[in-house]
Amino acid sequence: MLGRFSGRTAAPPPQPAPPPPALARGPAVPAEAPPPAVAVPEPPKPGAPAAPAMPAPPASPNEKLLDAKVRLHRRLIEELNLAALEKLPADELRREIHGIIAQWVVAERLPLNTKELELFVSEVMDEMTGLGPLEPLLKDPTIADILINGHQNIFVERRGMLEPVPSLFKDEAHLMRIIQKIVSAVGRRVDESSPLCDARLLDGSRFNCAVRPIGVDGPLVSIRKFSKSKLSLEKLVEVGAIKPQMAEVLAAAVKARITTIVSGGTGSGKTTMLNALSAYISHTERLITIEDAAELQLQQPHVARMETRPPNLEGKGEIRQRDLVKNALRMRPERIILGECRGEEAFDMLQAMNTGHEGSMATIHANNPREAISRLEQMIGMAGLPMSQLSIRGQISAAVRMIVQLQRLADGKRRVTSVAEITGMEGEIIQMQEIYKYVRTGTDGDGNIQGHHVATGVRPRFLQELVAHGINIPGSYFDPSKPL
Repeated sequence: MLGRFSGRTAAPPPQPAPPPPALARGPAVPAEAPPPAVAVPEPPKPGAPAAPAMPAPPASPNEKLLDAKVRLHRRLIEELNLAALEKLPADELRREIHGIIAQWVVAERLPLNTKELELFVSEVMDEMTGLGPLEPLLKDPTIADILINGHQNIFVERRGMLEPVPSLFKDEAHLMRIIQKIVSAVGRRVDESSPLCDARLLDGSRFNCAVRPIGVDGPLVSIRKFSKSKLSLEKLVEVGAIKPQMAEVLAAAVKARITTIVSGGTGSGKTTMLNALSAYISHTERLITIEDAAELQLQQPHVARMETRPPNLEGKGEIRQRDLVKNALRMRPERIILGECRGEEAFDMLQAMNTGHEGSMATIHANNPREAISRLEQMIGMAGLPMSQLSIRGQISAAVRMIVQLQRLADGKRRVTSVAEITGMEGEIIQMQEIYKYVRTGTDGDGNIQGHHVATGVRPRFLQELVAHGINIPGSYFDPSKPL
């Protein structure tokens, strides 16, 4: 069986091996005995044989299987011609590996039934061709984030809430092997001299790790999964993140090329909202996206995607978002979509929005629309240009027209908490008016946040531009006396 894919002659059939040893647990500590009632026993004489240590407790069945899986994976890598295996179709590869594992399980006398054997084969296949124990978590559509704090401490986020999962790694070396497999796939490495790394998985998920000595208790891994299902505005309305009238106004603003900033905290759904809004961009427009990790799923046919690049081991070759924004202006874009604005590229982004690229969009980390404006000011100051605060605010008020604020509430649900319009400058202050807001009314017995969206009664100034584009929004959408 092995001969077909081995780099040498066929190996003899596997011989029965001793049962897997128990996982190392440190020296065994005998149970503490009560103090003697009469006399303390004499210490052993020099040269006398030491008392035998208590044996370590036996490994659990799960630990035995995990140890067996790791040992089998090492053996397969040593004996098989992996280059030949990679050329096989997935079904044929699984059949070949299934036969090899079935023989090995018999030789190792592992007590597995048919269902457990199939699961064992899947786990070994994940170790060989995938990301090992991470594969089931990456395939689970209900998981949004995977957070690993050392090989024994793993959490996932489901429906906005964190929950622990059983440890999936044999030891720290097992976790490090998976990390190296991820970072080597994108041409990077992580070790003591370079303990931090950002990468992107093949499916687009964002990956970040910090290993020793940065990670005190072992490797720290964060994976923000890339959602394969595109959430539309209609879907966001269904889940209650936004009301139909608000969604219609936002869609109309995107069609009419109203420059929009999507603001919110970490994990509040900014990229999801940007994806949903981008569906209303005309298919005749040329779009350029700029991101640290490509997450946007634009549905237009004419999209040019660019991604930043970190410095190499010598500290050279870095390509920042600002460099990409400058280059994008030479690529004849009609809109520039900036995945996340977090630094000096804010100045070049505003320049683009003010020079014929209306309708461009970006996301920014902020807790409310007013704070988003303050952060834009600070980021423009990071560019180091001799600009006064008044001129910076003038640039912002001229470029940005609408801010959509999102928030992840305490119960894990995500809501659009504010839609605000920037109307210009009054003196040295940027004027802003809120069109819609989310009002919290309380918390029920299960910890769910109660609240509703309301209109403030302010009619946005860009309604005239919507009419010029043939889009009519009913005035009742902005009436605070009528429920949304």
